[in-house]
Amino acid sequence: MGTAAEVVVYGATGHTGRFIVAELRRRGFTPVVSGRNADRLKALAAEWGDVEVRPAGVDDADALDRALAGAAAVINCAGPFAVTGGPVVEAALRAGIPYVDVAAEIEANAAMFADHAEAARRSGTAVVPAMAFYGGLGDLLVTAAMGGRTAADSVDVAYGLSSWRPTAGTREAGRVSHDRRAGRRVRFADGALRYHDDKAAQAEWIFPEPWGRRTVVTEFTMADVVTVPSHVEVPTVRTHMSVEAAGDLAGEDTPAPEAVDALGRSDQTFVVDVLIRADGAVRRATAHGQDIYAVTAPLAVEAVARILTGRTRTTGVASAGAMFDAADFLRALAPYVTVELPA
Repeated sequence: MGTAAEVVVYGATGHTGRFIVAELRRRGFTPVVSGRNADRLKALAAEWGDVEVRPAGVDDADALDRALAGAAAVINCAGPFAVTGGPVVEAALRAGIPYVDVAAEIEANAAMFADHAEAARRSGTAVVPAMAFYGGLGDLLVTAAMGGRTAADSVDVAYGLSSWRPTAGTREAGRVSHDRRAGRRVRFADGALRYHDDKAAQAEWIFPEPWGRRTVVTEFTMADVVTVPSHVEVPTVRTHMSVEAAGDLAGEDTPAPEAVDALGRSDQTFVVDVLIRADGAVRRATAHGQDIYAVTAPLAVEAVARILTGRTRTTGVASAGAMFDAADFLRALAPYVTVELPA
């Protein structure tokens, strides 16, 4: 789809934000860059050459309103989303425009559903949190694999990452989440988020080839424990992470991502493997790709494109799987993502 529609990217100067600006330009949108640091925004605009700058802090509602004025949608890439999510979605609701974010923070995503669903429903505004690698891609895979079912006995999402070089934003969001939980871990069990002090455990997961059998950290809990249960009746959602990636994330001196191709992607590869148990059967869906930060851009931009062209299934606050035709959405991510769905 080509369009001149203006889309505000809040947090545009961050690692993921820059990928999203580039993807918007590639898709024919007109990106407007916003965020808290005016100097960095101006430097980004000079790099692109034709990008409008609208600085705004999340503590300045008037500035946020000016930043969103006349825009068709806003994509929030500025973490920690525990800080930015509320103010930016409230500005979007005041402007009456769709809001999409790329939050991986579990509590921030839960708060988006809990705190803004009624206002979004009343205004008829689409709000899609976690429209990213974590939370969005897994939710789309689960929904597509469900084949129209609305309930399951359990959902497992296993992340196989060849490595994980975290950005500064990832590290800061992790610190915020750690502090909010007082160092506890979180799981989704018996139909609710539950906090605990259990030590992390490991298990073997058999990924599709060429990954094969790999060791994962079990219950390495990600945003799928919010997005999937928001529209699937399921008592247990578990997410697991390859030990290589978990170790990289834990390392204090693990370097940030480095570009290896013209798109700015790192050499990191990934597989997301979903297993759904329902009615005595197991259904599986898998996605492969390169660079978890880069792949967030086509996910978020495709979401905006579909909302603006009326290709949605609901309104108000909804996850990717509830808002869109999941299988069709996944197919649209080619060539960035290769997907294998059940027949």
